[in-house]
Amino acid sequence: MGFPDRIERTLELAHPPAKVWAAITTAEGLGTWFGNKATVDLSPGGAVEMSWNDGPTKTLRVERVEEPAVFGFTWQPDGVLDDDPRRTYVEFTLEAVGAGTRLTVVETGFAQLADEAYAIGFPSHTEGWPRELAELVEYLDAA
Repeated sequence: MGFPDRIERTLELAHPPAKVWAAITTAEGLGTWFGNKATVDLSPGGAVEMSWNDGPTKTLRVERVEEPAVFGFTWQPDGVLDDDPRRTYVEFTLEAVGAGTRLTVVETGFAQLADEAYAIGFPSHTEGWPRELAELVEYLDAA
């Protein structure tokens, strides 16, 4: 029996897809709700640098950009050593629903991690996505 490999969360947001897209793909958006500072090269192969005042700096590699519907990136999950090349894949999918947006976030790739890294990364990200997405909702509602 293998490890669970997928974290998935879906939110119904009372904001149009263009506003949600900007929140998840711009330095202003990501640097407000997801981290404390961000730089974004929004092209496949581009880098997103994320930093947190009380934590690490992470580099995300942009993998998929289909404005305004799909944004995907790879990154190093918690528990993975800096010299380990393994990454998980995160994909945000936006779907217009009436005047709002259905946002689905899926992160995969945990099963490839070493046991120790999995034991840290999967629970950390499982617990982290609800907190981060709550911050996204706050950011959108305040804007």
